[in-house]
Amino acid sequence: MLSRIIKSNKILFTKNIRTMSSKPIDLYTLPFYNGGPNGIKASIALEELGLEYKTHSIDISKNEQFAPEFLKISPNNKIPAIVDHDGPGGKELPLFESGAILVYLAEKTGKLLSQDPVEKYQILQWVFWQVGGLGPMVGQANHFVVYAKEDVPYAKKRYTEEASRLFGVLDKQIGDKNFIVGNELTIADIASFGWAHMTFLNPKYQEYFKKADYPNVQRWLNTLNERPAFKKAQPNEYFKN
Repeated sequence: MLSRIIKSNKILFTKNIRTMSSKPIDLYTLPFYNGGPNGIKASIALEELGLEYKTHSIDISKNEQFAPEFLKISPNNKIPAIVDHDGPGGKELPLFESGAILVYLAEKTGKLLSQDPVEKYQILQWVFWQVGGLGPMVGQANHFVVYAKEDVPYAKKRYTEEASRLFGVLDKQIGDKNFIVGNELTIADIASFGWAHMTFLNPKYQEYFKKADYPNVQRWLNTLNERPAFKKAQPNEYFKN
């Protein structure tokens, strides 16, 4: 149900969350590592927005991501994925890709994404920066540093150096602020949190990433980790090996 709000000569439309379907959003994510750096994005967003949701475990060690039922929701067999039973027009909406999920949940509730057009697109550019840059590069670094069965020095150097460069970009963008864009938490922060948190906590990365080189990122992580929603979404020691 939409309600019109007249403010500063603009008409904004917001959802009344209490009138939404009583059926919780279904969240499909990993049963370990608190959903991983991608899965945790959806968990944090749902917690921050106060939306009711039900978690479904997709255990990739058992190839559950290839189950026909899950592929109907996430054709690319990746987590996270959600099913909103009260999607646009009251229709059921299955959705995969963490960036798309963040944008959808923010627009559904009118939160975590600025109503100011300029700031909105600044937020979106940093979400896309994460899904197109930080996530893939840190993901490859993670593979070759932590999981690869053979030592591939070129790959380690290639991906850890690019990940380091990207953390430098993030550190500069944060500057003396508490958040990536503006003065409030947005989906830009939620998008990058998991990948930065994983890297900064895992001792296997310390040879490649010096936390002291990114003081603003470290301060930003500390700020986010104090938020109740972030604590609830990652109750255990996250990615610490």
